[in-house]
Amino acid sequence: MITRELLWSWQDRDVVLALDEAGRGPLVLLLPALSSISTRAEMHPLMGRLESHYRVVALDWPGFGTGPRPGLPWTPDALSAFLSHALAQLGRPHGVVAAGHAATYVLHHAAQHPGFADRIALVAPTWRGPLPTMTGGERPWFAKIRRLFALPGLGHLLYRLNVSAFVVRRMVSGHVYSDPAWLSGERLTDKRKVMDAKGARFASVAFVTGALDRVASRAEFLSLAEGAGVPILLVYGDETPRRSLAEMEALAALPGVAIVRLARGKLALHEEFPHDVAAALQLFLAT
Repeated sequence: MITRELLWSWQDRDVVLALDEAGRGPLVLLLPALSSISTRAEMHPLMGRLESHYRVVALDWPGFGTGPRPGLPWTPDALSAFLSHALAQLGRPHGVVAAGHAATYVLHHAAQHPGFADRIALVAPTWRGPLPTMTGGERPWFAKIRRLFALPGLGHLLYRLNVSAFVVRRMVSGHVYSDPAWLSGERLTDKRKVMDAKGARFASVAFVTGALDRVASRAEFLSLAEGAGVPILLVYGDETPRRSLAEMEALAALPGVAIVRLARGKLALHEEFPHDVAAALQLFLAT
């Protein structure tokens, strides 16, 4: 596996992102989820299972990852602009595999750039951030939270409280991993580096409060999928949290969407059960 840098500019700031590349053949782009603990590393188990047949690339999203992150006001337009830039640099992919919120960005790109890839695989896709999902929609106080987290000193303290060991344990056991003990030892140490990276709070709070939601409704999300114009695979698990599961099942009901529903798995099933997810991807990408 080769690690290299991808340079991108936004609002007159240079942003350096890391990407990992392995294998040879048609390009398959792996896009991690957007969350406080997400980086391209969560795609490494899939890379190892796909690299024998494909040139596989996994990259970090702006505002996320393990490196220092600029304190910019991260927005959906910023992330969409980055995705367009990355695709221009990497070349046309045979397949794109997108986890969590990355799914909506890929579908949005497909709607604006028909035929940009041969096929799209969505792994536990989401379109709405955690707080809007819990409260049933956007609330005025979400913006106040973002302003508080942006403050020097206080913002850092609030963020530290929200990524405390207690909060992280509740998050991963309730929504992310089937086995709460899966995130321990070296895995937990690696995730702590992600959460503790300089500037991590800015994109994290934007995601949690819905400021990185590319669409505002289920109808918009489904419309993007209907207009993608390429085969779509949906992979999700039986243990998906109830509210997120309802959105995935609505997507699964669309004509032309191939479905693989695993007996286990929550929102990070590609990390916890990479063998099962990779098996579904291999079949989908080869057909």
